[in-house]
Amino acid sequence: VMVWLRRCTHYLFIVVVAVNSTLLTINAGDYIFYTDWAWTSYTVFSISQTLMLTVGAVYYLTFTGVPGTATYYGLIMTVYTWVAKGAWFAPGYPYDFIVTPIWLPSAMLLDLAYWATKRNKHSLILFGGVLVGMSLPLFNMVNLITVADPLETAFKYPRPTLPPYMTPIEPQVGKFYNSPVALGAGAGAVLSVTFAALGCKLTTWTYRWMAA
Repeated sequence: VMVWLRRCTHYLFIVVVAVNSTLLTINAGDYIFYTDWAWTSYTVFSISQTLMLTVGAVYYLTFTGVPGTATYYGLIMTVYTWVAKGAWFAPGYPYDFIVTPIWLPSAMLLDLAYWATKRNKHSLILFGGVLVGMSLPLFNMVNLITVADPLETAFKYPRPTLPPYMTPIEPQVGKFYNSPVALGAGAGAVLSVTFAALGCKLTTWTYRWMAA
């Protein structure tokens, strides 16, 4: 049993990270966030999604050693999130209000960095991490443009379960900072390098665990 568990460690980790990525994004399309907190929550979610994508995709990529697996991992996250959010908002929200972060293009950049540098792990950490961190907030903003107006949606589809003190208020836009994409990309580019290194380290730990 222990041998089987050790050999399946990486599959278990992939599922755990992908599920946690999904949980992080369940509220990313919730009108409460995009009306009451607006761009503040956008930046927070962009950074959290960037880091979850980076650590899981780099782990999967370096474990298999096959360029393309990061994109496959991004696809797993996307499908999980679509299913989860589709079920969450099914009671009455329009489907075009369900925001799924754009992971796939950023994951493709990660694969490209790994492939172009001939599977160089350190280049993957540096170049791949920076590319993912800088690209995801930008792709996600393009994704957001296609979403229905949050304030309009909030009053058109009121939640019957919301207590009075949670009714939507005017959006707090521009009161925290002026450029959510730039802040998310800057912070994400720095932090993603660290998480890419963590993903590589997890691969090393997994091999040691499997060989023990």
